[in-house]
Amino acid sequence: MPPWPAPCILEDVFDSIDDVARRLAEQEYFAGREIATTIFLAARLSKPVFLEGEAGVGKTEIAKALARTLGTKLIRLQCYEGLDASHALYEWNYAKQLLRIKLAEASRESADRVGRELFSEEYLIRRPLLEALSSEGGQPPVLLIDEVDRADEEFEAFLLEILSDFQVTIPELGTIRAERPPLVILTSNRTREIHDALKRRCLYLWVGYPAFERELEIVRAKVPGLDAALAEQLCRFMERARTEDFYKRPGVAETIDWGMAMVALHEDHLSPEIVDATLGVIFKHADDIDQFRVRGLFERFAAG
Repeated sequence: MPPWPAPCILEDVFDSIDDVARRLAEQEYFAGREIATTIFLAARLSKPVFLEGEAGVGKTEIAKALARTLGTKLIRLQCYEGLDASHALYEWNYAKQLLRIKLAEASRESADRVGRELFSEEYLIRRPLLEALSSEGGQPPVLLIDEVDRADEEFEAFLLEILSDFQVTIPELGTIRAERPPLVILTSNRTREIHDALKRRCLYLWVGYPAFERELEIVRAKVPGLDAALAEQLCRFMERARTEDFYKRPGVAETIDWGMAMVALHEDHLSPEIVDATLGVIFKHADDIDQFRVRGLFERFAAG
């Protein structure tokens, strides 16, 4: 197994675990002890972090807040079915190459000279992985590989190779190796199992739904105009909703959106009418909305 690169410039960026939590909180991300510890170790050990959990619990937001905390660039690779190396790593600018060939033909330039020029840096399109590997500047970027479980297993194997030694070989240009390895955050909604070989190279963290007090803290920070009593109602409602057997339980992102909706509607308390009218903010599947209405869950939540 290839060794991980030596600890990079990020190793001393955090003084302690408490420093991680404090600085993330300054960016309105309220990390619990486990998250703060994992981020601290990732920086010290130069290890990727593999975040797994339900959609909407704040996995992607960790990477965004971390980039803001470090004052560095966030490079995001959004995974999807069919994603391949050309879209994740690099590809050649074929349109620009074709134009150059036509200009060379018109001016009768040397074919050898033009051939060498066509596969130079000028015609290279850097996709997220190559951009992260070749990033210049004092602070390494944060590389977010989002929803890796949506990509095919073949891409997962390719990703494993890239992250093993943070280098890639481009036949026409040679080997490009990261001088300052990026801090890598991988996320998964667990739509499929990720191979153990990739997980073993990472610090693993399951990100669950936050406790009531933590979610209330998040909502108050993200939706400052929200009535304090209503904020508690929303968070308590969501806490109970997540105990029900919905196809897609609402996450923190939905709680924040719902709070913003309440501010936009100038509401200061939950009523059956306003909840029914805004179910589309909370749930994203028609069956979940129907189940909520048929089972009379508002009354149950209110009574509880």
